[in-house]
Amino acid sequence: MRCNDYFITGTDTEIGKTFVTSALLQAFSQQGMSSLGLKPIASGAELRDGIWHNEDVDSLMQASSVKRSQQEVCPYLMQTPAAPHIVAARENVRLDPQVIVQAYQQATMHADAVMVEGVGGFNVPLLDDLSTADLAQQLDLPVILVVGLRLGCINHALLTAEAIAARGLRLAGWVANTVDPAMLFQPENIQALQKRINAPMLGHIPRLHDAVPQVWSKAAACLDLNLLK
Repeated sequence: MRCNDYFITGTDTEIGKTFVTSALLQAFSQQGMSSLGLKPIASGAELRDGIWHNEDVDSLMQASSVKRSQQEVCPYLMQTPAAPHIVAARENVRLDPQVIVQAYQQATMHADAVMVEGVGGFNVPLLDDLSTADLAQQLDLPVILVVGLRLGCINHALLTAEAIAARGLRLAGWVANTVDPAMLFQPENIQALQKRINAPMLGHIPRLHDAVPQVWSKAAACLDLNLLK
């Protein structure tokens, strides 16, 4: 198994998963490795210059040092911004996990480090008989968990860590990402998570307001890849 490829998941949606994945891509690049980010399933797109774009997919493509086509980075780009299993049914899209596995395998031919970002949280339905957790199992990659620091994050993080372990997957590390800068007792929440999650905290990213790509570089500087299991 390749040692620099990871599945990136989060405690919820809208907690900075794509932002942290972009920072990880930059961090690997700063260590002299070629990096490529995949977001195999994305829902929510807008038409620009005759091409459908998704903000997360565009971010990963920009943050990656290896440039590949949108189709390679995101095999399933759907238009409606809603839960993927609902959108797939409405848009008559059959999500095939083997297509995603093949996209990952193809990516490994082009980059030293491949980050595969999931959609939403860890156990989001994709089909009646398929979830993001199932997809993570089929990819069989170690997992990096993005914890969005806001009220309730301890419960969400611990439940997600348990779900990852229950699937027989290895939690390689987790990242604390500041979602709510006004969150009370932020250091104490981080300490509670460090005591209870059996994986290293790779870093704590504060709320940053720089433009891209500078913001990704600043976030990358908050991460210690040497801690990855």
